[in-house]
Amino acid sequence: MNKTDLSQYTSDFGLQNKLYRVVWNVSYMLLFRPFPGRLFKTWRNLVLRLFGAELHPSAHIYASVKIWSPRNLKLGAFSTLGPQVDCYNQGRISIGDHSIISQKSYLCASTHDFEQADFPLICKPIQIGDSVWVAADAFIGPGVRIADGAVVGARAAVFKSVAAWNVVGGNPAQVIKKRIIKDYE
Repeated sequence: MNKTDLSQYTSDFGLQNKLYRVVWNVSYMLLFRPFPGRLFKTWRNLVLRLFGAELHPSAHIYASVKIWSPRNLKLGAFSTLGPQVDCYNQGRISIGDHSIISQKSYLCASTHDFEQADFPLICKPIQIGDSVWVAADAFIGPGVRIADGAVVGARAAVFKSVAAWNVVGGNPAQVIKKRIIKDYE
C-alpha cells in the first residue's frame, strides 16, 4: 500500500506547548476578551503580539474572536477577523492585506489521519490572500489556499483551494462566477 508521507505536517504538542496554551487561555480571558470595541484594538493586538502573533498595526481583531494559538497567526494590513470568528490554528493561518473574515466563520488548520490506528494530528496551514472576503459562517478547512480577490459565500464549506478572483459557495464550495470589480465614475 502506497502511503503519503505526512511527517512534515504532524505536530507534537509537548509540555512547553501545553504551558503556553494555559498562559494564553488565562490571558485571553483576563486581558483580551474583556476589552471590546475599536478603542481597545491596539491593546488586543499588543496582547496577541506578546504571544507571538504577526499583526500589521492596522489589523483588527474583535474581542469575541477565539484564537487557539496566537503564534500561529499572521494578519496583514487593514484585514479583519470579525465577531465570533473561530481561528482553530494548531497549524499556521496567514491572512493577507485588505481581507475580511466575517462573523462566525471557522478557520481550521488541522485534521487527523484517519487511516492510522492512533489517529495522529496533522497540521495543515491555511493561506488567505489579499482582498479576500470570507462571508458569514463559512468553514475553511485544513491546507486550503484562498487566492487574492476571492470571495467565499456565506455558510460555504471550503475543502479545496480557491483560485484568484473566483466567487465560491455551497457545501462543498463550488465556483459560482468570476469576481469582477465594477468601475464607477
